[in-house]
Amino acid sequence: MSSLLNKAKEFVADKVVHVKKPEASVEDVDLKHVSRENVEYDARICVDSPYSHSLPICQISYTFKSAGRVIASGTMADPGSLKANDRTTVNVPMKVPYNILVSLAKDIGADGDIDYEVEIGLTIDLPIIGNFTVPISKKGEIKLPGLSDIF
Repeated sequence: MSSLLNKAKEFVADKVVHVKKPEASVEDVDLKHVSRENVEYDARICVDSPYSHSLPICQISYTFKSAGRVIASGTMADPGSLKANDRTTVNVPMKVPYNILVSLAKDIGADGDIDYEVEIGLTIDLPIIGNFTVPISKKGEIKLPGLSDIF
């Protein structure tokens, strides 16, 4: 009896491993808004869904880093759904307080940009399997706003 149960577990595990999963990437990270309190950046995520029906996105979690330090992190609950057999674009706003950017000043350098790494977890609800998180990351650099951008 236990050998039959083990074979069933192996069969299910094999099927789960070979289930098509969405492919996602961070297409761009741009300056979205500047206020007196913070700078808001926007990470644009593109997700290609291989499924014939739309799937709900349960949540998106993100960590925005610079110089090896976390400068913003958070989650977006229920940001929408993935379109069936299509590409879905989702924007993830990330607010960075100025005091954190000022503390990074020595790492920014003379060119006025910030080297960043963004890590995003896109959690979707796959039928039968349950919640599945697609890890996405990107490294790059963003031009910092000057005082003329604020006032």
